[in-house]
Amino acid sequence: MDIQSAEIFVIQTLEKSLSPTLFYHGIHHTFDVVDASAKIAKAEEITDEESLVLLKTAALYHDIGFITTYKGHEEEGCRIAKATLPTWNYSTEQIEQICGMIMATQIPQNPQNILQKIIADADLDYLGRDDFEPIADSLFRELSARIMVTDINIWNQIQVKFISAHHYWTASEIALRDDKKRQNLDKVKSLLL
Repeated sequence: MDIQSAEIFVIQTLEKSLSPTLFYHGIHHTFDVVDASAKIAKAEEITDEESLVLLKTAALYHDIGFITTYKGHEEEGCRIAKATLPTWNYSTEQIEQICGMIMATQIPQNPQNILQKIIADADLDYLGRDDFEPIADSLFRELSARIMVTDINIWNQIQVKFISAHHYWTASEIALRDDKKRQNLDKVKSLLL
């Protein structure tokens, strides 16, 4: 697996083709998920080199589908992965594992194995972080640009419902992020009119 070439392809594709109104799902989010998934994998004691390469590849590709579609971007990301990864010596089985991880980020999340749980947690890591508010604001701006939500109070109601229903999947992420996520939820609840 030539992950360096795959990474160059993804970064160049995202830089060239992502909409500038993807304030949340921009290339910065992809880098955030790559970083968070590596940290969670380490905390979960995943040391197998192949697993780590597959996880990083999935994190790089998990939102590439946004270059062509907003809804159903996970399926599109899998299509792009299947079309491009054989070029860099990823096997059919490895690509299927990567697609499983990409699909594990789809809401509602339903990860089936440890690598899928790691990427699902990495994708929503910000819910339990100190930078929650500016990141949540970037998602509001992105959804507003698509006229998917326009009222801040309705947005805060959506956030309360979403965060209340969300749970982390890995033991390390539960331990690291749950308390701060509860605090962030309380802050959003305090904004409701």
